[in-house]
Amino acid sequence: MIKSGYLFDEKSREISRLLFLLDILLTLLMLLLVYDVRQYLGLESESGLAAHVAILPILGVPLGYFLTRFGAYQGLRVVSLAKYAYMVVKAFLISLAVLVGILFFLKVDYVSRSFLIEFAVLSVLVMVFVRGSLIWWYFRRSVQKGENYLKVLIIGTGRRAKRLTEMLNLHNEWGIHILGYLDTESEHVGEPVLGSKVLGTVDEIEKILTSQVVDEVILAVPRSSLSFMEEIVSACEEQGVRFRFMADVFDLQVARMQMVEMDGIPLLTFDPVAQNEKMLLIKRLMDLAIVLAAMPLILPLMGLIALAIKIDDGGPIFFVQERVGLRKRLFPMLKFRSMVVDAEAKLKEIEHLNEAEGPNFKIAKDPRITSVGHFLRKTSLDELPQLLNVIRGHMSLVGPRPMSQRDVELFDRGIQRKRFSVKPGLTCIWQISGRSNLSFEKWLELDLKYIDEWNLWMDLKILFLTIPVVLKGSGAV
Repeated sequence: MIKSGYLFDEKSREISRLLFLLDILLTLLMLLLVYDVRQYLGLESESGLAAHVAILPILGVPLGYFLTRFGAYQGLRVVSLAKYAYMVVKAFLISLAVLVGILFFLKVDYVSRSFLIEFAVLSVLVMVFVRGSLIWWYFRRSVQKGENYLKVLIIGTGRRAKRLTEMLNLHNEWGIHILGYLDTESEHVGEPVLGSKVLGTVDEIEKILTSQVVDEVILAVPRSSLSFMEEIVSACEEQGVRFRFMADVFDLQVARMQMVEMDGIPLLTFDPVAQNEKMLLIKRLMDLAIVLAAMPLILPLMGLIALAIKIDDGGPIFFVQERVGLRKRLFPMLKFRSMVVDAEAKLKEIEHLNEAEGPNFKIAKDPRITSVGHFLRKTSLDELPQLLNVIRGHMSLVGPRPMSQRDVELFDRGIQRKRFSVKPGLTCIWQISGRSNLSFEKWLELDLKYIDEWNLWMDLKILFLTIPVVLKGSGAV
């Protein structure tokens, strides 16, 4: 499927979906506010709140449709505040006309026209204000700081590659960073191309993907130079990096392919992981709902654990370590401290005692674990602070466990880095299949199985099955 006017980066599409949900939520809140104020002033009938809320779907469906149809969610760089305000006013007028017509046809008279006018005016003002004062401020700040730059590696240095670079800069909302280019000829290495350099030859792609943070690789060479294409696709798929190319469709085994078009340039996207973007949004909302609902029970427990750690040795309550997350981005992972204060410094002294296979490090009777730490690890209570990582978006409730930089540097196969193509989590298939008793190879196999077969039902199943495993303390170290 080819899409025109396409938002190139995934974050822009995610923000557009969130803006749509935000507009619908604000519409609901304004309806409730207008109803409450009118009730307080004695202006509303006795028909009740439920009867008024019942009109929201009749208004919301055409409103959402026309806002989308008019282009209100094309992108923050494309849709200015004035243009957005015009779209909202136009969408509301049409939607109100539809609503009034339906109410008249159904002979519904408990909703006053003054209520509808006040509700519409307030909704328009609030929606425009929120978009202008908060969303655009965050957008401008993020672009200026370069927080969400898309990091792209381009294969090719000729006319097609240069034209692609120019189009990428036009169609990326949050900014783009061309890491560099790869060429088929070594004599071009080091040469400048539109502000970036030729980093190496195509043969070095695996080394570059391993050593740098790369979000996407795009092939921009003539069709006659595609003999090395399968090697590039394999390297990207193994390391969980999205791959696109300017060419015809080829019969390659990848998780998902999608054709998009930007100003006449066809790009075929090869996703290493077949995940439905709407389902990912639901997964994120599910994470937040579960964590926030559990907080009243968890916060007192966390307070008791913090007190126990402080009484035990007087050291810091939390242990913060940089872990490798989605697309190899580093994030500070939180845990309750279960080891002595200088545990990291003592790691080299006991590395020879490692009982785990592969890159990870495990000792059944680690001498660095404190008395309180033994209990926390046995019950997995030391992991509770990671719920804050879930709220912040660094992690999900379900996903491959985040690994330390030390462990990642010891990976000996490219396919092991495919785990970075999804957000890390608190629990996964390994948690309900033996936990620390599993070999590293089996652990990796289960992580890849989760990535390739992921769906929401699988997440719910893993969450429910994790509870008895944690209560038993089986496999915990």
